[in-house]
Amino acid sequence: MNILIVDDEQLVRWFLERALSRLGHKIVSVSSAAEAVRALSSERFDLMFTDLRMPEENGAVLIEKVSEITKGNPPKIVVCSAYLTSEMIDGYKNGGIRVLRKPFKLEELEGILADSA
Repeated sequence: MNILIVDDEQLVRWFLERALSRLGHKIVSVSSAAEAVRALSSERFDLMFTDLRMPEENGAVLIEKVSEITKGNPPKIVVCSAYLTSEMIDGYKNGGIRVLRKPFKLEELEGILADSA
């Protein structure tokens, strides 16, 4: 899969990059929503992991823009955050968005990938 990682935390990006590339996926990793918009505008992704709390523009705003940016061919989305309420989790899941609560284990990440294949 071609995967976009959007997270302002370098350690989270590093972990996801390493784990996903070892599983054979092509990874593009960015630290902001603005960088994600540029990546989504120029390349097709199968899956996007995004944090919610980031400086400038947050992940929730990015999620709202994805379909427009990708001209109706959006990647599957995984919200990856430590700041998820039960209501947020339910809302995202009802919208077809997967959720991965930080900190997470490698097994949880592998489960998300299996569901996304």
